[in-house]
Amino acid sequence: MRGYFGIGAEDISKPMNLGALMRTAHAFGASFFFTINAHPKVREAYHADTSRTFDHVPYYQWDSPDALLLPKGCALIGVELTDDAVALPRFMHPQAAAYVLGRERGSLSPALIARCQHVVKIPTKFCVNVGLAGAIVMYDRLLALGGYPARPIMPGGPALEMTEKPRRR
Repeated sequence: MRGYFGIGAEDISKPMNLGALMRTAHAFGASFFFTINAHPKVREAYHADTSRTFDHVPYYQWDSPDALLLPKGCALIGVELTDDAVALPRFMHPQAAAYVLGRERGSLSPALIARCQHVVKIPTKFCVNVGLAGAIVMYDRLLALGGYPARPIMPGGPALEMTEKPRRR
């Protein structure tokens, strides 16, 4: 997959949510992770981050949306359940992107929304956990940009070629 991405959260306050999001970001190959105005207690995030993301993925902390610095050409994409946001399945992910999610009990701040080049929403009936929302966005990015062919028309996976042998587990 070409390009890179980072993912982070604004005003996150629950260490276990941050740890789960960090671990998932590491698993999906994030280039960096960030927080904006995170609650001081999120420093305990390592309890939920069993992959030790801090050892593998750069972590940036900013105090406000104005302080947020991204690499040149990196598009900031807000993930927010609003009427005017683009539904994630209809969104074309930029090659260089930073996705930002809101706090556990609220929305992205207006100041941060104003900085976003795009705002996307996960088409659910109501908001989901911040860690789960991040995983859905990263999985969608992988499907959209990962070089996977279109899915088969019939249920199941692709048929094995005559020269391929089934793998044993």
